[in-house]
Amino acid sequence: MNKKGHVLNGVLLAIGLGYVLEPAGDIETFRTIGMTLVPVTLGALFPDIDTEFGRHRKTFHSLTVLAVFAFYPIYFDNLHYVWVGVVSHYVLDMVGSKRGIALFHPFWDEEFGLPFGVKTSSSYADAVTLVVTGLELAVVAVFVHVAPGLVQRLTAALPFSPGVGNQPTSAVIGWLVGLPLTF
Repeated sequence: MNKKGHVLNGVLLAIGLGYVLEPAGDIETFRTIGMTLVPVTLGALFPDIDTEFGRHRKTFHSLTVLAVFAFYPIYFDNLHYVWVGVVSHYVLDMVGSKRGIALFHPFWDEEFGLPFGVKTSSSYADAVTLVVTGLELAVVAVFVHVAPGLVQRLTAALPFSPGVGNQPTSAVIGWLVGLPLTF
């Protein structure tokens, strides 16, 4: 996608995240939107700096760059949510455009993408951006609102019954899936 599409994606994603994370529509919703708007939009724009400093859709469109942004807040306690924008940029380039991105650069320069999409100059590019953004928000909503309850129900149905005096087992299951589980 082009710069306009990535800005549109980042802004709409931040607004949608505000409502997914704080669905009440009150001051907390708008505080969350304000907290995510700049970092997500900057993250959505960042990978395209490789048009000036490297090879486009290779140098800054890789899992290595994403890992740096994902772990940065852990070590430096800032730049939260920038990684969300970077992931969103990657998804939009892989799903929405025909070309794809080099996920494994610098180790492997093959570009990966889905067999459909539009050219960045297409008159349908904005519509594709809106569809992809909607799908991204739907995935986030499932992880935030559906998956935690689903994981709890699935682990409760296990034959060794983690809820009956087997707290270490439930802690291990919670650690494996990365979600806080209470049995």
